[in-house]
Amino acid sequence: MKNNILNKKFNYTYCNAAAYLIAANVAVFLFTYFLNPVIKGMPLIYWLSLIPPLVNEGYVWQFVTYMFVHASYSHLFFNMFAILMFGVTLERAIGSREFLLFYFLTGTLSGITSYLVSMFSGQTNVVMLGASGAIYALLFLTSVMFPTARILLFFIIPLKMPFAVILYIIIEVVSQVMDLGGGIAHLIHLSGIAYAWIYCILRFRISPFKVWKDAL
Repeated sequence: MKNNILNKKFNYTYCNAAAYLIAANVAVFLFTYFLNPVIKGMPLIYWLSLIPPLVNEGYVWQFVTYMFVHASYSHLFFNMFAILMFGVTLERAIGSREFLLFYFLTGTLSGITSYLVSMFSGQTNVVMLGASGAIYALLFLTSVMFPTARILLFFIIPLKMPFAVILYIIIEVVSQVMDLGGGIAHLIHLSGIAYAWIYCILRFRISPFKVWKDAL
């Protein structure tokens, strides 16, 4: 099948972009956590987080910058641990350019989706921040690229990647439907998985279900 603009391949390059992403997230967290300067009467963290009323005023960069802001040390640690765990391996497999396209596209689209749902539901008094949308996309892509690999679910239970992803999807769907928020943006997580699925089909021409079925 002839390639088109959606699946034209990049020349393979590797520049350890995952490490740079981790460094950038840590730097932004430390800067906003300890300094957080006020710009035009508003703390920097609000300039960077995804806040629907501000997006409506033209702060569209928040669809990207919200991925670099974290609420706590634990929030930052677990997200960066996931990039280290999944991102480094994926980047080596698909190349840095493809990895960065995947990371930023799924993360940005997850933010846009959550923004649109917030607007249509009228629940605009929210502050969305963190790399979780892109992280869940990385988790999903890992299960497709390495379907026989195992992950320690909750750091205890060994599961093959596809089973772990399915379980995470169930947990996120139940949490979203039952409104078990707890400050966690479940919709962003689910959006990350959904866009990763679409990316696999359109960009890689891979059917995740078929890969999982063949591997398992």
